[in-house]
Amino acid sequence: MSETVLDMASASLKATDFDLAVWSRARQLRVEQALSDWVAPDAPAGLGDAMRYAVLDGGKRLRPLLVLAASEAVGGSTSVVSFNEAALRAACAVELIHAYSLVHDDMPCMDNDVLRRGKPTVHVRFGEARALLAGDALQALAFELLTPDEATVPPTVQAQLCRLLALAAGSGGMAGGQAIDLASVGVKLNESQLREMHRLKTGALLQGSVMMGAACGAPSAQALAALSAYGAAIGLAFQVVDDILDVTADSATLGKTAGKDADQDKPTYVSLLGLARSQAYAQELLVQANEALQASGLHDTRALRALADMVVNRVN
Repeated sequence: MSETVLDMASASLKATDFDLAVWSRARQLRVEQALSDWVAPDAPAGLGDAMRYAVLDGGKRLRPLLVLAASEAVGGSTSVVSFNEAALRAACAVELIHAYSLVHDDMPCMDNDVLRRGKPTVHVRFGEARALLAGDALQALAFELLTPDEATVPPTVQAQLCRLLALAAGSGGMAGGQAIDLASVGVKLNESQLREMHRLKTGALLQGSVMMGAACGAPSAQALAALSAYGAAIGLAFQVVDDILDVTADSATLGKTAGKDADQDKPTYVSLLGLARSQAYAQELLVQANEALQASGLHDTRALRALADMVVNRVN
C-alpha cells in the first residue's frame, strides 16, 4: 500500500509536469521582496542591519512555501499573481519566527555555532547583545505583520493566524522542543522521547506553516485534518533528515557546521536507530505525508507533494 501511494504520487507529478523549481522560484521572490520591504533597515543603533542580516538572502524559505502551497490547495490563492494578503503575511511571519529562532539557537548560551547559511552567525557578525535583540525584534515583527492596520485581512483570520503561530513557536512547540534538546545533552532518549523532542523543536513550526496556509482559505474538516497529518509527517521527517545530513554531509554543503550533534553528544535518530534505519524512517514519513494528501479531498496538492519529497530527499 505504501509503495503504491508513492508510485501514484510520483506518476502524478510526472504526468502533469509539475516543476517545483519554477513554482518555488516565483513565490520565493515574492516572499523575499516582502521581507525586504517589511524588515526595515532603520531600527535604531544598527538593530535593523542585524535583523536584515538574519532573515534576508538565505535559506530555502520552506516554511513560507508550505504556507503558500497549503493556501493554494484550499483555494486561498491560485497563483503567485493573486496571492491574498493573509497568505503572504503568514508566509513572511513564519519565516521571521524561524529566523529569530536560528539567531538565538546559534548563540553561545545554546548551540554556540559560528556558521549559518554559509556565513557567520548573527552574534559573530554583530555581537551577542545585538543578536539577542534582533531575535526579539523579529519575533515581535512576525505578529505585527499578522495584524495590519488596514482592513486587508479579516480580524477573525488575523486572530487565527496569531494563535496558530504562537502555539507553534511557544512552550508547547518550538521553544519547548529546544528546551528538551538542551536538557538532553549526554542523555540517552528512547525513540518516543526523541520523536516528541523533534515534533516540538522542528515539527511544530513546519506543521504550523501548513495550518496557517489552510487558515487563509476555507478547507473542509476532512481537508483540515489531512493537512494537519501531512504537516506532522513532514515536520518530523525534516528533523530526521537533518540528523542524517549531520553525519553524511560536510559543512560547505550544509551551510552550517556539520557533525556538531555528535560533538555535543546530542541524541539523534542516527545515534539511536543507525543511519540505514533513519533513512528508511524518513521515507516512511514521506509515505505518510502523501497518504494524508490522498485522503484530503483537495483538488490540487502537487506543490505540497513536491515539497514533501524535497524535504525527505534533500542534500542540505
